[in-house]
Amino acid sequence: MPRTIDIHTHVIADDTIRVLAKEIPRLGLKLAPYDADNSVLEVAGVPYRPFPRGGHDIERRLADMDAAEVDMHVLSAAPQAWLYNQEPAVGAAAAAIQNEAIARLVKERPDRFAGIATLPMQTPEQAAQELRRAMTRLGLRGAMIASNVNGRNLDDPSFEPVWAVAAELGALFMIHPGNVAGADRLRSYYLTNLIGNPLDTTIAAACLIFGGVLERYPTFRPVMVHGGGFIPYQGGRWVHGWHVRPEPKVHLDHSPEKYLDRFRYDTILHSKASLAFLVATVGAERVFLGSDYPYDMGMMDCVRQVRSLDLAAADRDTILGGHAASLLLGKDSPR
Repeated sequence: MPRTIDIHTHVIADDTIRVLAKEIPRLGLKLAPYDADNSVLEVAGVPYRPFPRGGHDIERRLADMDAAEVDMHVLSAAPQAWLYNQEPAVGAAAAAIQNEAIARLVKERPDRFAGIATLPMQTPEQAAQELRRAMTRLGLRGAMIASNVNGRNLDDPSFEPVWAVAAELGALFMIHPGNVAGADRLRSYYLTNLIGNPLDTTIAAACLIFGGVLERYPTFRPVMVHGGGFIPYQGGRWVHGWHVRPEPKVHLDHSPEKYLDRFRYDTILHSKASLAFLVATVGAERVFLGSDYPYDMGMMDCVRQVRSLDLAAADRDTILGGHAASLLLGKDSPR
């Protein structure tokens, strides 16, 4: 059986919090008890609760991984610590500290962890430099960024240096929702997450296609988390719209169909039927195991859910870790 590799997990370890609090005191970074299994993480005066212990307590994380039958986590920064709303120098310093911390965790436990970087996207030139440093000097394998940066969609020309480095280095590049669209209408019922997160992922994907980013960088193949939002279900609408309307053609000379095939996805759909549809639609080689650990909206039973699908053994092994191993660890994929 292949090693199970969860590519969508978040971390801001206790040691990292201490270093950030010391080196960048203006962030007001604090961690306080909440209950036996959770803490309160405060960043720049904004508290996040409950913040599960496994997000900062590495021993708790390892125990949770064992319980979930996950062999390896791909570590990425907690979204609360992206800090895109901070001054560029603060964002760059905080990203560097977090990336060095993730690299240390990987070095200490290469059997359990791989890592991807966080980037100071409010200053794209520095973000591109940090991506290069993280991959060539720290040994990280890519990056996770938000679906928009302070309201700027991902087709904004300022982000071009980031895409160029990501494509050049073959980064495992994940797009994660944040600062979601329509938040003023999604305040009730936790709709900012239930609807806003997959919505903003979908907006990001559309901008990468219709803004010509995927056309300009043919080797860039981003991972769209949470099962890709609405992309796999509504991609045909984008194709139809390109054929019948002039607006989608402004930056795109070809049907979006060829670019839809460039997206990759994780398994976080909270529904066996939806996950089976995703795999059947895009193919097992474009779906990676993911949990969104440690958050309460994560899918901690991701391994068991994939194993429950009616799939060929080779496809199941590809999703559980075979394809991730080929990208992250240099191992041959079973496909």
